[in-house]
Amino acid sequence: MKKSILTIGAILTVFTLKAQNKALTEADYARAEQFLGYNIESFVDEGASRPIWVVNQFWYLSKTDKGNQFLLLDPASKTKVPLFDHQQLAAALGKATGKTVDAAKLPFQNLAYDSKTETIRFATGEQAWSYNIKTNALTESKENRREQTRGRMGGLSESISPDGKKAIFIKDWNLWVKDVASQKETQLTFDGVKDYGYATDNAGWTTSARAVVKWSPDSKKVATYQQDERHLKDMYLVTTNVGSPTLKAWKYPLPGDKEIAKLRRVVIDVENAKVVNLQIPLDEHRSSLSDDIKDGGELADVDWNADGSEFAFLSTSRDHKISKLQIANATTGAVRDVFTETVKTHFESGVRSINWRYLPKTNEILWYSERDNWGHLYLYDAKTGKVKNQITKGNWLVGRLLQVDEKNRQLYFTGYGREQGNPYFSYLYKIGFDGKGLALLTPDLGNHQTSFSPDFKFIIDTYSQPNVPSVTVLRDIKGKKIEELGRTDVSRLQGKGWKAPDVVKLVAADGTTDIYGLVFTPTKMEVGKKYPVVDYIYPGPQGGSVGNWSFSATRGDHQALAELGFIVVLIEGTSNPMRSKSYHDMNYGNMGENTLPDQIAGIKQLAEKYPIDIDKVGMWGHSGGGFATAAALFRYPDFFKVGVSQAGNHDNRNYEDDWGERYNGLLENSDYEAQANQTHAKNLKGKLMLAHGMMDNNVPPYNVYLVIDALNKANKDYDLVLFPHSSHGFGAYNPYMMRRRWDYFVKHLQGAETPKEYNLRGANQEQR
Repeated sequence: MKKSILTIGAILTVFTLKAQNKALTEADYARAEQFLGYNIESFVDEGASRPIWVVNQFWYLSKTDKGNQFLLLDPASKTKVPLFDHQQLAAALGKATGKTVDAAKLPFQNLAYDSKTETIRFATGEQAWSYNIKTNALTESKENRREQTRGRMGGLSESISPDGKKAIFIKDWNLWVKDVASQKETQLTFDGVKDYGYATDNAGWTTSARAVVKWSPDSKKVATYQQDERHLKDMYLVTTNVGSPTLKAWKYPLPGDKEIAKLRRVVIDVENAKVVNLQIPLDEHRSSLSDDIKDGGELADVDWNADGSEFAFLSTSRDHKISKLQIANATTGAVRDVFTETVKTHFESGVRSINWRYLPKTNEILWYSERDNWGHLYLYDAKTGKVKNQITKGNWLVGRLLQVDEKNRQLYFTGYGREQGNPYFSYLYKIGFDGKGLALLTPDLGNHQTSFSPDFKFIIDTYSQPNVPSVTVLRDIKGKKIEELGRTDVSRLQGKGWKAPDVVKLVAADGTTDIYGLVFTPTKMEVGKKYPVVDYIYPGPQGGSVGNWSFSATRGDHQALAELGFIVVLIEGTSNPMRSKSYHDMNYGNMGENTLPDQIAGIKQLAEKYPIDIDKVGMWGHSGGGFATAAALFRYPDFFKVGVSQAGNHDNRNYEDDWGERYNGLLENSDYEAQANQTHAKNLKGKLMLAHGMMDNNVPPYNVYLVIDALNKANKDYDLVLFPHSSHGFGAYNPYMMRRRWDYFVKHLQGAETPKEYNLRGANQEQR
C-alpha cells in the first residue's frame, strides 16, 4: 500500500511540475538566439574602434548607424581625415568582384596600413587584397587570408629579427637562419636531435613549430635553449576515422613525474653561426609567466642590453617558489648571480605579464614582488643585488609595466585596487624610479585600455564598465584629455530589447572578503515568479568567471540563456588574481575547492535581492570551469542540482605538470587525490552532463574517463557528449554544445520540454 501511495505521489508531482512549466518552443529559442553576438553586434555603434598607431599618427574605425569610416588622426597637427577615399575603394572592389559594394559598409573591419607605401591590405572572405591609397590601384593577392597573415609574420614558424632582415626557424631539430631578401638559408646548430632540439616549443599542453628565441636589439644574436625531453613520458591521443586510427604522441610531463623538460641555455651568434653555452646547469622548463616559457611568441624572462653583449635572465624552480635573476655574458657564456627571491607559494612577475627589466646603462634592475602582500615594483642594484628602494607601495597592486622612460627615470604602468570602486578596474599611472610623484593618468571611472604613440607624446585611452559603454579619448603623456574620439552607442541595440548585466558586490564565504560579479536577468520578467539560477564558473586561479571587466555588448550566451527563463550569475570567487597575494593564495594547495563556497554564499545573498528559486541552482563551465562544475555536483549535491561540465581537468595528476605544480604545489606536498573529482563522484544526486573533445591536447580526455569510471562504479546516472575530432575548444561544434546546454537546463532546472534539435546558427553545418 505504501509503495502505491508513493507511486501516485510521484506521478502527481511530475504532473504538477509539467503543468506549471509550459514547453518552450522554437520561437522561444529563436528569441533567445537574438541575444547572441552574431545577432547583436551590427546594432552596436562604436565611435572609435580598434585605434592603431602608425608612426606618430593613428587610424581607427568609426562605426555609426549611418555607416563605417576609417579615419586617420595626427595628434601633433590635430588633423583628422579619411584614411582613404571610401567611394573609390568601393567602386574598385565592386569592379574586381562583380558585386555591389556600399562605401559606407565596406566588407571588412580590419586592415594593415603601410604609411611608407601608402597602401592598405585587407581581406574579404578568404580573398586578400592590396590597395594603393594614392593611385587607387586595387590588387588581388594570390594568397588567401591565412597565407597573407602568415606572410606578415614572416611565416608561422619563423622568428623575425628586429631589423626585419633575418628569420630564425627550426629544421630537423636544429636552428637555421634565412636572409629575408635573398632567401638564402644557413644552418646554425648541428647537434639537435629528436626530443633534444633547439628552441622547440613544448610545454605539455602547448606545442607549435615556431622557434622560441629572444633576439638581441642589434639583430646579431639570439638567446635560446636546447630542450631535453628525452626522458619524459608521452601523452597519447587516437583519431576517430574509418579504418585504422592514427596514434598521436608527444611529450607531456605530469605532476609528480621524476623528470620534466630541461633547458640547456645557449646564445647563438647568428652572423657567425657560433653557439655559446651558458655556464650553468640545465634549467627547469619554467618561467614567471603563466605555465609556459613564451611571452608573445618570444622566449620569456630574457632582457638584452642594447649592443647584445649581455642579457639578464630568470631561472625558476619547478614549484615556482624560487626565482633567480642572473646576467650572462653573450660572448663567453659566463653567468653572474644577481639575487634570488624565495616565496612560500608561487612567484609571479605581474598580472599575466612579465614586469622585471634590466637597465644596463645604470646597472639597475626593476623588479616585481608580492613580498608585502601586494604586487609592487622595486629598484635593485644590478652589481650588488641589493634593493635600492621600493618604488610603489600600498594596499593595491601593479598589473603590467608598460613603459620605462630611463632618461627621465619614470615608469608607466597599470594598477588595480587603488581607486574607489571595483578593484578589477585597471588604471594607468606613472611614478619616478625613486617612488615619488605617483600620478593617475586616466582618472575616469572604469576599466582602462591604453596605448602610447611611438614618440611617447600621446596616449589613446579607452575606458568602460561592464554595464557602461566605452569612451575613447586622446590624452597627452601627462594624462590631459585632448580630444574625445568616440563613444560606443547602444541605443539601437536597446531598441531591440537588449539590456546590460547588473554589477554586484557580495561577501565571500569567509564572511568578510568582498567579491564581485555580474547578474543577467530576462529582459521580460514575470511579477511574482521565481527563476532558476545558472552559475557560470571559471575558478582560475589564473583567471575568473567575469574575465574582462570592460564593456561588451555580448558575453557568450549568458543573456541568451537568461531569456529562456533563468537568472545567470558570474561570481569572482576568492583565489582569483588581480587582488592581494593572500587573496590569490586562499586555495593554494587545495584547488579542489574551486571557489565553490563563495559561489554558494554569493547566490544566497543574491536571492535576497533577485527573484531566485534557491532550490533550483545549476552550474556550467569549461576547462577549469568544467572541473569546478563537476566538483559542485559532487561536493555540494544538496545545493547544486544540475551541471554541465565541459573539458574539465578533473584530476590535476592527469593535467600538465607546470599548471598543477604552480598553483597546487608539488605532488608530495599536496593531496591531489583528495581534490580529484572521481574521488567524490559517488555523492552525485542531481543531473550532470559531461562533455569533452577526444583530441584534447590541453586537458587529455583521460580526465573525464576517470570521472565516468567512478560514476559507473557508483551506479550513478549521467549524460555524456563526446566530440571525436575536437581539441580543448569544441570549435565548429560549439553551437551544438550550446544548444545541448540550453536543453539540459530547461529540462532539468525548469522541468519544461524543449524544441527538438533546435538549430542554432551553424549547428547543423557539415563539421570537419
